[in-house]
Order: sequence, then C-alpha cells, then structure tokens
Amino acid sequence: MYENITYEVKDGIGYLTINRPKALNALNTEVLKEIQKCLDEDIAPDDSINVVIVTGAGRAFVAGADIVEMKDATTNEGHAYTERGHKVMNTIDHMPKIFIAAVNGFALGGGCELSMACDIRLASEKAVFGQPEVGLGIIPGFGGTQRLPRLVGKGMAKYIILSATNIRADEAYRIGLVQKVVAPEELMPEAEKLAKKISSKAPIAVRQAKAAINAGLDTDLNTGSRFEIEAMTQCFASEDKTEGMTAFVEKRDPEFKNK
Repeated sequence: MYENITYEVKDGIGYLTINRPKALNALNTEVLKEIQKCLDEDIAPDDSINVVIVTGAGRAFVAGADIVEMKDATTNEGHAYTERGHKVMNTIDHMPKIFIAAVNGFALGGGCELSMACDIRLASEKAVFGQPEVGLGIIPGFGGTQRLPRLVGKGMAKYIILSATNIRADEAYRIGLVQKVVAPEELMPEAEKLAKKISSKAPIAVRQAKAAINAGLDTDLNTGSRFEIEAMTQCFASEDKTEGMTAFVEKRDPEFKNK
C-alpha cells in the first residue's frame, strides 16, 4: 500500500515506520504524502488504538528533509513543501491519539521536527538530534523554530538552531528534549511498554489531558485554566470516570470502555 513507510497494528498499538533506509529515511514529498495519508485514513478513524509508535527503519529515525529534492526548488515549490511538512507535524500534534517517537538513530532536521511533533520521545543511546538547516541556507521549516523553544527553552533552542549543533541522546535528555534514553535493543520494548501503560488508562481522560496541555501552551494561564475546567467536565460526563473511581474504591483494576 505504501512505498516509503510501513504501518501496522499489533496488540492495540499502531506502528508507523519511515522506511527509506538507503536514504536514511529522508522526508521528501512522497514520504510526507504517505505519512499524511496514513494519519488521515489509517490512524485517525481507528477507534481500536489510542497510541502510535513512530520510528525509522535501519540506522536512522529520519536524517532530515530530502536535500536533493529541495536543492533546485523554486520559491513557490519551497513554500508548498514547507506547508506539506507543517500539515503532517500539526496533524500528529493535534490528533487526540498519543504518539511516541522511538528515536533509533539520526533525528536531524525534519527528523528532529517529526520527533518533536510526537507527544513523548524515547531515544536509543545511539540517537543524534539536530537542526542543521542554517548551514544549508534555510531554517527549520517543519515547526522546529516553534516546538524546540517550547521544549528546551529559547536560549538552548537558539544555540542548537543558530549554530547547527548536533547533540547526542544523553544531552537531549539533559535539556528535556527526550524523556528517556535506553540501550538500542531496549528501545522498542520500552516504547511498547509505555504505549501499553498509556493504553490501559481511561481513553477519554488521556485525550482530554493531551488537549488541555496543548491548549495551555498556546495561550495564557487563565485561558488555559478555563480549557482545563472544560476538559475536566468532559471527563465527569464519561462512564469511564465512574468506572475508574469505583474500581479504585473497590481495590480492583478498572475496565475502561471509552465511553
């Protein structure tokens, strides 16, 4: 069905893999189109999954955007390409489902931006992050100038972006870009463990929590607090809230039904 990515569902978890290992999974227009199609047609409508793991085939997560494609692009073509990249990242960021980036290797340029669009980032000890764009005459154009400062602070984001400095997994963890670093062979098991843990929680509450966090980061504290109140109210209207609290009182595991 896809030439540049693979997508499958196993045990209630979605697995989206960028699959251009010979090109280090670089994001060209066709890859972006396939990711968008997968998000829109396979992932978004599937109520059987709440969590998706995003990773890359081979030794890279995504080593950046496709320089060969961009090199001779016109201004209008560059604009369209950038818009397409933003659409993919924003779809992941705004979708109610939870996305875990399992960063197995190089996450540079568009790859770093893809990881940042996900909700949580786990990294192999071999992972490398960076935004090398200014060394190529452009800037991070798939959300990097916006998401990186929100994750690591303005000064650190400027240091990484303006100097085009790559950082290894331990440094990415230190500055808060990734949430956990594990041995390469432990990366997917750790991502699956986390995916199952999130999937075991009340789906409506998980979705509302993601929405509230995202909304709060885009506005002032008072407006974000109002959004949180409404999100909490939605949880109180759910059957899962009653089940979760009843199970707690009865000292048993809850059986959430996404209702």
